[in-house]
Amino acid sequence: MAEGVGAPPQFGRPAPPPQTGWERLSELWRRDERQQYPEETVNIVKSAFTGGVVGWMYGGLPAFYHARKAFIERSHGELFQNRADAVQSAHRAGLRSFIRYGWRWSWRVATFVTIFNMASTGLSVYRNKSTISNYASAGAFTGALFRIHLGLQGLAGGLMFGTAFGIPAGALLMIMQKVAGETLQEKRNRERRELYEQKLAEWQSRLSVTDVLGEMESNAQGGPETERAREF
Repeated sequence: MAEGVGAPPQFGRPAPPPQTGWERLSELWRRDERQQYPEETVNIVKSAFTGGVVGWMYGGLPAFYHARKAFIERSHGELFQNRADAVQSAHRAGLRSFIRYGWRWSWRVATFVTIFNMASTGLSVYRNKSTISNYASAGAFTGALFRIHLGLQGLAGGLMFGTAFGIPAGALLMIMQKVAGETLQEKRNRERRELYEQKLAEWQSRLSVTDVLGEMESNAQGGPETERAREF
């Protein structure tokens, strides 16, 4: 116990919330004390999955019906064992097209949505505010990235398409957040501030307890030394 007198506490002052854009960006890919990723990161994953499903339905369902119809038109002269065999053959043809074209659209839509959300979220987190320009820039970047292999003309078309997509998509997302009462950035800043204030209060409480214990220990050690001094 004597070695602990005057020693610095084994815990430091809690770190303040991230102040710079790069600090906030790096926080997106770190887990918190509860081993959970930030809500923005989880939303990127959810939107990528949703985009994949929507893309699969968008590309797969029309392909299924078209392939099924084309198979029936082509097979009028073919012989089948029974009606059930003909129906199953038509469904198999439709299913092959559903998988083929559904996957073709699925990964494209999922990739587009993922890049768009990563870019828009990154801009909003870095700038610490949500604006239409963030979504417009993210849409332009994503559209250009998808069409860059077509040369300058494709790049320009991708920029225009991405911007036209990003502005209404961003406006819709911002309206939904406003209806909820606060944007994701406002919610994130509030949670950071509340967590920091809670940690700071706990640290100050433990620090005051440590100081009191140190004073009590010093007084307890000073008592016997004073008695011995009086005897001499």
